[in-house]
Amino acid sequence: MAKELSENIEEYLEVLYREGSNKEQVSTTTISKNLGIAPGSVTQMLKKLESLGYIEYVPYKGAILTDSGMKIAQKITRKHRILEKFLAEILNIKKENIHEQACEMEHSLSDEAERALCHLLQHPDLCPTDNIIPACDLDFKNCDECDSTHDFEDIDNRKYSLLSLTELNENSNGEVFFIRGEKGSISKIHELGIDIGTDITSKTSNTSRSNNIRVLKDNMDEVKIPLDLAHNIFVKVSE
Repeated sequence: MAKELSENIEEYLEVLYREGSNKEQVSTTTISKNLGIAPGSVTQMLKKLESLGYIEYVPYKGAILTDSGMKIAQKITRKHRILEKFLAEILNIKKENIHEQACEMEHSLSDEAERALCHLLQHPDLCPTDNIIPACDLDFKNCDECDSTHDFEDIDNRKYSLLSLTELNENSNGEVFFIRGEKGSISKIHELGIDIGTDITSKTSNTSRSNNIRVLKDNMDEVKIPLDLAHNIFVKVSE
């Protein structure tokens, strides 16, 4: 029963992250449609999630993830999307079966196995349906640091959540804390003047993105960042 409850909670938080990753309020109706659950049952679960500290819930309006809820939601979403990538590219599972199989596997995938899959897939940024794979919650500044650490037991976890530049709302501000990818892509990001500690303000709305996004760097210079690089730049959003 405890395991079933845990999986049920993870499913709700996953929907809240998918529909409102940058502190957007997600309606009861939206959650109901995503999960195929009656609105009345959704309302009861949202009240429970609020009592657990995972969301802030406003009746008749919807829910917003808290920081603790965001961490759980990102972790389960990351596992799901990495599994989709693994099922599609390594196991060649049929496209129409990938999502359901990833749903069944995500709840039992250990953090250590998730990290091994990430290494096997060479630090993927997008799942097969081109949704962003959240950053891991391991306390590294880049993937080279992770690759160089062999004993999983020696690794600490971050105490905060990060968002990709491509997830930020217009005028959201944050500090770069993690850059994902191989040395080549990291070098391209550095050439744009972006590194760990750089202050970033998004200047591109979610509806106007094409092949790049615009950011204000250190409150001074505006920079255009190609999407394939922006997916892999993660910031801690300012409150």
